[in-house]
Amino acid sequence: MATTARLTGPNNITMTLRIERSVRQGITVFTLSGHMKAEEVAELKALFDADYRSIVLDLQDVRLADREAVKFLRDCEAHGMKLENCPAYVREWMEREKH
Repeated sequence: MATTARLTGPNNITMTLRIERSVRQGITVFTLSGHMKAEEVAELKALFDADYRSIVLDLQDVRLADREAVKFLRDCEAHGMKLENCPAYVREWMEREKH
């Protein structure tokens, strides 16, 4: 399954978040690529099962994230979801948002 959300940003530049779903040893893995913005948070929530501990988000190819996306990722991790390959700037931002 691959879902692509398309947004039009400043100067009509299309920004895209690609979401690929796979299963690894009984764990659902969502691989995210591109620009993660608040608009995609609702779409991601709709894809998740109730048990966040059985989900992994692979963020290796996330190039940009806005504040709402970072808050969402922080909350996911707080509820037991595993974040793989989290970019350093996102991890640092998540730490700052805790305070």
